[in-house]
Amino acid sequence: MKKQKIIAIYGKGGIGKSSTASNVAAACAEAGKKVMIIGCDPKSDSSITLLGGKRIPTILDLLREGIEATEEDMVFEGYAGVKCIEAGGPEPGIGCAGRGIIVAVQKLKSVSGELMKEQDLIIYDVPGDIVCGGFVAPIRKGYVNEAYVLTSGEYMPLYAANNICKGLTKINMPLSGVICNSRNASREEEIVTKFSEEIGSQLMAFIPKSQIVQDCERDGYSVMEKAPDSEIANVYRRLGKAIMENEKKVMADSLTDERLRELTK
Repeated sequence: MKKQKIIAIYGKGGIGKSSTASNVAAACAEAGKKVMIIGCDPKSDSSITLLGGKRIPTILDLLREGIEATEEDMVFEGYAGVKCIEAGGPEPGIGCAGRGIIVAVQKLKSVSGELMKEQDLIIYDVPGDIVCGGFVAPIRKGYVNEAYVLTSGEYMPLYAANNICKGLTKINMPLSGVICNSRNASREEEIVTKFSEEIGSQLMAFIPKSQIVQDCERDGYSVMEKAPDSEIANVYRRLGKAIMENEKKVMADSLTDERLRELTK
């Protein structure tokens, strides 16, 4: 029986989780894997570059409208056959994002449970960089079996990544690896590699900052679809392959604030 990878990608807001998740999804689908991406951010933009810039209805919006949603209402096929779902979020100022994720995924499982079981890779693109309801919901409910942290080599993203590692350890969730999404900081790959080693984990990939990524996103496409022959597309392909083959999981350590500042000097 094949082992299904169900991963969550965490990181500081704005660090590039959705971009990384969608490009990894596309890369793995291109390689012949059955892939599903579940956007858990209230912005509902995890799948937009897999769908040519199109926004899809969110599960929570459908529920609020009283629609008896079917699989066709919630699951949309994107680039290379990636199954795209957006959980959505609570109305502004009302409700909890974490509770919303639980409700949305429970609905998805009730309607599309068999489809979910068929996937080789399911990616949860999770909001937030602190230990709150939104952070822990996919793990506490047993929805995921691997967690990755996305950061750059700058102090604040590393500070958030360090906090995430603390949170994962507190809820007994191993860390499967660290991904560096470059912001062109000085000695960036060296810093994130050292951070990964000191928390007991591994650097899965260094994604160089590339204008191609921003250009593709602006046009509503993933790099894999719009610039498939670019070097950055190959970076995502290697990352996708590394995630599919990765077996390492550790209960991550965390660093002191003093050590984080030393690393980034």
